[in-house]
Amino acid sequence: MQKITTYFRESYKELMEKVTWPTWTQLQQSTMIVIAATLVITALVAGMDFITNLVLNQIYKIF
Repeated sequence: MQKITTYFRESYKELMEKVTWPTWTQLQQSTMIVIAATLVITALVAGMDFITNLVLNQIYKIF
């Protein structure tokens, strides 16, 4: 039981004293980067899906 208590005590201490939390501005900037990257990747996947669909439809028309 002592090991569990020590684990939680040290985890709490690390969380409160050693972790560097981002500022509000940093958090907003990181969020915008994630949103932009998500939109770019979504557009790429949608484009690949569209092109694949066109190619496969042309192949299906042949057969």
